[in-house]
Amino acid sequence: MDSAFVQSLVQHGSLALFVLLALGIAGLPVPGETLLVVAGGLISQHRLAAVPTYVAAIAGSSAGITISYLIGRAAGVTVIRRYGPRLHIDAEDIEDVRAVFRRAGKWGLMFGYFVPGVRHLTALVAGGACLELGLFSMFAYVGAALWSAVFLTIGLFVGEQWTAIASRIHVHGWLAAIVAAVVVVAFFVYRHRMRERQARS
Repeated sequence: MDSAFVQSLVQHGSLALFVLLALGIAGLPVPGETLLVVAGGLISQHRLAAVPTYVAAIAGSSAGITISYLIGRAAGVTVIRRYGPRLHIDAEDIEDVRAVFRRAGKWGLMFGYFVPGVRHLTALVAGGACLELGLFSMFAYVGAALWSAVFLTIGLFVGEQWTAIASRIHVHGWLAAIVAAVVVVAFFVYRHRMRERQARS
């Protein structure tokens, strides 16, 4: 992990963690999982205070995903047109997209945090589909709390070994992202083909 991130955490503490996580969740190339593991390791070394660090992590994650949601909401159908084809979602099917998010996408908002790239994309599409703010907040913010707590606690327990653990999490996190992306695309391809068959019959 870039030593600049570590220096930022040591020098600026919770504020740095909040800002970096917000930017990372909003789409900038900040390694969120590794950042949290490092912060947890610093807590174990008594270089960061536990409560402010946990609060900053949850608040930063929540702020970042809210930014992505608001960008999607402001851009509206443009977001669906740009990112939808990757998931085989048509801009004309906004109501279908909303229905998908109400049924299953809300869980993607919650657990998508654990797959780099997916959390940002799901928030953008949720905003583009104008998913209700209350429903978005309920699942996205619970996901932020779970994700932050899990990786901070990992860092807290591994202590001085956080460097090795963080690098492994970073590598396997992207592997999980690739697998998740393949599964999601396969689902929507299957759904799209089933619709075509039903239309022909």
